[in-house]
Amino acid sequence: MSYRSLRPVLHETLEARGLTFHLYRWPGRDPEPLLLLHGWGDSGETYQFLVDCFAADRTCIAIDLRGFGRTQRPVDGYWFPDYLADLDALLEQLAPDAPVDLIGHSMGGNIAMLYAGVRPKRIRRLVSLEGFGMSRTTPDQTPARYAQWLDEVKHGSEFNVYESYEQLTRVLARRNPRTSKDRLEFIARSWGREREDGKIELRADPKHKRVNPILYSREQAEACWRAIEAPLLFVLGDQSDLVKRMGDELEEKKLRALLRTGCFATIKDAGHMMHHERPEEVAAVIEEFLQAQHD
Repeated sequence: MSYRSLRPVLHETLEARGLTFHLYRWPGRDPEPLLLLHGWGDSGETYQFLVDCFAADRTCIAIDLRGFGRTQRPVDGYWFPDYLADLDALLEQLAPDAPVDLIGHSMGGNIAMLYAGVRPKRIRRLVSLEGFGMSRTTPDQTPARYAQWLDEVKHGSEFNVYESYEQLTRVLARRNPRTSKDRLEFIARSWGREREDGKIELRADPKHKRVNPILYSREQAEACWRAIEAPLLFVLGDQSDLVKRMGDELEEKKLRALLRTGCFATIKDAGHMMHHERPEEVAAVIEEFLQAQHD
């Protein structure tokens, strides 16, 4: 049986920085919205599960980031600072006069944490669902990284195409065994769209698969994190493969030194896609945090 949404969603568009952005709004009595940023390959629409578990009076707005979901694709590739500039421009329209509550998962969490350090007065409360940056890099990786990027620009990138939504759902089930079948079917129809030949392609721009030729600087990210002023909730899944890969970078002692406004929570029996797998538990820790930090 397909997932039955508890709260109806409104579809909206906003023009910013030459692109048309798709937004999902769940209206509530609270005029100050929670703003939700999705991770790589995901869409704002799949926050439906989490929104259904929030207090009914909360207004929530999720954004499809550039080149994901139903948001327009730029002509060329993707540069991480553009996500910050997009968010800055969208906030000028969504909340020009007041700081916002910002929630981000994975890549969206990284965007949220960087932005909160760069524009600390624009964020009231901050939640990062495994937005813990990437592994450190070293300068000797530069030649190979540029060569890989040049090859990918030259030859192009593609995502897999599926025979049906049912096949895509089965693939998602193998990757995310903790997510219920009704949610997986919802995700498949959010991430995919039917082509003229009846096959299902992903809505995400294949250019997202290009490696970034500029090496990731964890030191720069951490400098931004230290500048965060908003109360921060940092959430991990205890079964997350990405957490295991990051190793001692995510030791609580080290994180507390970096995230001076942070408090920490772990979701039991949850992987990286915790908002799909355990939305009730994730919503509960977020609600507790928001209530504790209420102005």
